[in-house]
Amino acid sequence: MYKKAINGLLVLNLIFLFGIICVMGISGNRSASMPAGELKLDERVLATKEESTMGIMGVAVSGQRVVNVQTVEQKQAFLFDEEEVEILKRIVEAEAGNQDEDGRLLVANVILNRVESEKFPDTVKEVVFQEEKGVCQFSPVSNGRIWRVKVSEKTSAAVERALNGEDISDGALYFAARKYADDGKMRWFDTKLVYLFEHGGHEFFR
Repeated sequence: MYKKAINGLLVLNLIFLFGIICVMGISGNRSASMPAGELKLDERVLATKEESTMGIMGVAVSGQRVVNVQTVEQKQAFLFDEEEVEILKRIVEAEAGNQDEDGRLLVANVILNRVESEKFPDTVKEVVFQEEKGVCQFSPVSNGRIWRVKVSEKTSAAVERALNGEDISDGALYFAARKYADDGKMRWFDTKLVYLFEHGGHEFFR
């Protein structure tokens, strides 16, 4: 009689275990077949966290992640007031208005490199109008051409690139057009400075 009771309990236990296994299997299959819109709460939290961290991600209706390039913000590396930017554009136009956009960018780079250097003044205006022993650093300042030029769109684009941190000058602090410069000045460039490269008729030094 006891053996029959024990056997009955074993059968009941087996049936109970089999039922649990079946229920777990059905639940697992249901989770695997859930659409993207029925994600679990922890997955939603993770997605939200990723979105807030990356700042450029979105979620499509289907649940797929997409990049929204319109949300990417470009921050300026240099911040100057309107007067400073206008002076920078004018000196670039006066010095390199006949060159390609990279040639104009290089002149803007030199001005900004000087602003950053301890050897020169701390503002665009002071750098552009700096005099040494009564001699202007830039010929368009000495002859007044800086005020007569009309700033072109190409120059404005080059200056914007420079203000946004694009620098192709290899740290240049000086430039000169050899065919227009006097021999004495170019001799000083050649003996006192490090030659870097030439672009658009300008030779660059540091």
